[in-house]
Amino acid sequence: MASLNKVLLIGNLTKDPELRYTPSGTAVANLRIAVNRKFKDRTGELKEDTCFVTVTAWDKQAENCNQYLQKGRSVLVEGILQSRSWDTPDGQKRSAIDVRAERIQFLGGRPEGAGSGDRAASQPVEGAADDAVRPEDIAWEE
Repeated sequence: MASLNKVLLIGNLTKDPELRYTPSGTAVANLRIAVNRKFKDRTGELKEDTCFVTVTAWDKQAENCNQYLQKGRSVLVEGILQSRSWDTPDGQKRSAIDVRAERIQFLGGRPEGAGSGDRAASQPVEGAADDAVRPEDIAWEE
């Protein structure tokens, strides 16, 4: 039996990324994005629905998201659905389905301060393949 777990989302961050590190030192960032959908209801009236999704980025991608993204920025996320479950302190079972990011594309143009004239922003950032990545090398979509 064939199966496929692939997610493509375009949305806006509802808050700044939350970066933390695992005990072994691996970076992990949670992004909360809002994805809007417009549709017509049975009466033909145009409606809009918003879905809020938690996206988890790991390693250098997490650090890059923390450094270059902030609330309101648009992103394209390519990833997989991932379920998790836990018990609350009072013993109730909880579960959630999130997106584990495989690739995050920053949309909406280059933010202020990300140009080559900004000293801090022009410092190299290590990429996933150990290549130096600079903000001016990131593909900022308009």
